[in-house]
Amino acid sequence: MTTEAKPGPRERLLEAAATLTYQDGVGIGVEALCKAAGVSKRSLYQLFESKDELVAASLKEGAPAYVAGLLPPADDGRSPRDRILHVFEQVEAQGRAPGFHGCRYLSVQIELKDQRHPASRVARRIKRNLLTFFRTEAERGGARDPELLARQLILVFDGASARAGIGVENLKGLITPTVVTLLDAADVR
Repeated sequence: MTTEAKPGPRERLLEAAATLTYQDGVGIGVEALCKAAGVSKRSLYQLFESKDELVAASLKEGAPAYVAGLLPPADDGRSPRDRILHVFEQVEAQGRAPGFHGCRYLSVQIELKDQRHPASRVARRIKRNLLTFFRTEAERGGARDPELLARQLILVFDGASARAGIGVENLKGLITPTVVTLLDAADVR
């Protein structure tokens, strides 16, 4: 018989921050975070310099799972075009899931406004990495202007994610044809 180790206070705080900030926004109070994690405020401040640092750490820790659920595996043999389309297929699928509130990294940037905020810096880095993925695949696919196409794709990604996240748009039949039009116009193979 094996027993699983119960997550410690740090892990519980990170999970609570990830869950509550995604559901309710980064304005969630310290009391609510501590209650959800089952820890005291003292523990929070012993483990993290501030609530802002906790939120940033939670975003950073969640980034690998976010990327794995969105991007195709490296060198998976698909064409650059298909690798880009894969990302948007994932967004469409995620947009149908209950509890989907859009891209957590975009939401944080919109809500915080302050680009110097630790969580905003983490979110901006993750979004910049997605832009780099689009640019790299556009270059590999022979796009006439990879930088422009990458910026257009991130605009579609953010817009689709935000609209699905607030429940005003069903992405089925909308996002893929939009992306295909951009890829065709850029001559991406």
